[in-house]
Amino acid sequence: MSASEGREHWELLPGAGVGPLRFGMGPVEVADALRVSDPQKLVGGLYGQENFADGVKVFYDAGKLACVVLDAVTGPQVLLAGFALAGGDPEQAHQFLLDYAAEHGSCLLYTLDGSLALTDLGVLLRSQEVGGVGMSRPVFVKEDWLESEYYRDRLPLEGVPATAESPWPS
Repeated sequence: MSASEGREHWELLPGAGVGPLRFGMGPVEVADALRVSDPQKLVGGLYGQENFADGVKVFYDAGKLACVVLDAVTGPQVLLAGFALAGGDPEQAHQFLLDYAAEHGSCLLYTLDGSLALTDLGVLLRSQEVGGVGMSRPVFVKEDWLESEYYRDRLPLEGVPATAESPWPS
């Protein structure tokens, strides 16, 4: 089965959110939009984090949705210009973002962990290891988080324990 088969497909809404989730929603609105009563897991830290079934993690800033992370395999699929952002080869995904930015005049940004973002779309692609293989994992953030060095340097990092410098748990 390919990374896109058997999974829900969500629409990217640049600057506004992804799928049924809109930046600025509160936790109750997020749960309602995902059609669940509660998250699978609540995680502490500098920002509120909730992990939901089906590969969806959300992060809050001052109680409002600011970031959505989708699992490479189990999370919903999001297409950008027909390209599947989740579950692909990270190098191909990286090249796709570079080509997309060149064609559409999007602003590119590399984060501290070497991930590539299209800041005007609020899309960041990271690599997630699945069974020893790297796969592309999309992260969607409010545009001002990518524009602010403070927030940009504190985006969710996968597999990195929370520290004073990196408040995001794995």
